[in-house]
Amino acid sequence: MKLIVTVGMPGSGKDELVEVARQMGLATLKMGDLVRDETRRRGLPLTNSNVGRVANEEREKHGPGVWAQRAVPKLIETKMLVDGCRSDTEVTVFRHNFGDLFVLGIFSSPEARYERMERRSRGDDGVSLQEFFDRDRRELKWGIGSAFALADGMLNNEGSLDDFRRAARKVLEEILKKDD
Repeated sequence: MKLIVTVGMPGSGKDELVEVARQMGLATLKMGDLVRDETRRRGLPLTNSNVGRVANEEREKHGPGVWAQRAVPKLIETKMLVDGCRSDTEVTVFRHNFGDLFVLGIFSSPEARYERMERRSRGDDGVSLQEFFDRDRRELKWGIGSAFALADGMLNNEGSLDDFRRAARKVLEEILKKDD
């Protein structure tokens, strides 16, 4: 099995990468969907603070790799992309379970990420600049920087959407070619 795991700050372009992967025929799993599903299961509205609190509570209760552990049983396809790894512990869970793993970091500046998040207006993004920085601090506390440091490759998302989509397709094709 070839597993590609993405790591990137909120608004960096992970959703766009998932869409490119789907267009290429890859199965995908968004780890954030697991957190949002748990938030809904608890009867809470999907807000930045609720989603963050649920994600944090589960990490505190079950350990920093909980979301990766919950993702593992869902990873059944031969070639898959898992979106949204948040810590080096999660990378370790995936490496332990799959071995054949490629961690792909997606970089985008805070300014570009904030502008994108304002445009997409997803309920769990928050709306203010303060919420944006609070979310960044929360994700950094979870260990996203350590996961980023383990990346096997990097995509820079500072240009146009079309440029990013082309670069994403090229990188995914190169990663998958290594598997053949």
